[in-house]
Amino acid sequence: MNSLRNVGFRLAAACAALGLAACASTTRERPSAEQFDTVAVEAQEEYVIGPRDNLQISVWKQPDLSVARVEVRLDGKISVPLLDDVQASGLTPLQLKENVTERLKEFVTAPNVTVVVTSVGSKLVYIIGEVTREGALPMYPDMRVLDAIGAAGGLNPFAGRTRIKIIRSQGTAPAEFTFDYDRFVDGEDLAQNILLIPGDTIVVPEERPFWR
Repeated sequence: MNSLRNVGFRLAAACAALGLAACASTTRERPSAEQFDTVAVEAQEEYVIGPRDNLQISVWKQPDLSVARVEVRLDGKISVPLLDDVQASGLTPLQLKENVTERLKEFVTAPNVTVVVTSVGSKLVYIIGEVTREGALPMYPDMRVLDAIGAAGGLNPFAGRTRIKIIRSQGTAPAEFTFDYDRFVDGEDLAQNILLIPGDTIVVPEERPFWR
């Protein structure tokens, strides 16, 4: 009887261990605000142009060849004077600069080209839950959590202001960060207003009233 009881205990322990392992595999990582910001800075440094991004192409001392604002078309190309269509999507601003510079050498001696991303239309973040307008938001450089909440029209009256989640799916497993709106507006823990990267999802839960 004791041996059967011991076997039962071992089976129960094994099942509990398996259950804990399964839970651990689905639990999101919880990096610090500094770790979240580091990932965002690295992503911005490696920015890749996409459709609907707006660019400024400047050629020094060549105003007729410069373009104050041009949107990357859905086919990934832009129109540049003398060059007609130029592939932009899939390139970094530096790579596009090098491409335009090389092609302009046929017409201009030592062209000095600058490429600036003036607005981002290809990169989106998502906000759902207790905000005025749920859905996708176009990103812009240095966009932070509070910027996204403002772009979504602000929090609803029943928003769980202290339990806002930012879920980032970059890497092997999703990472999760908690933003306490009330602490931030009170001037506490300002570092929690982290930089966002494309694909981040902000979840604003409903406030949970206390029930007796």
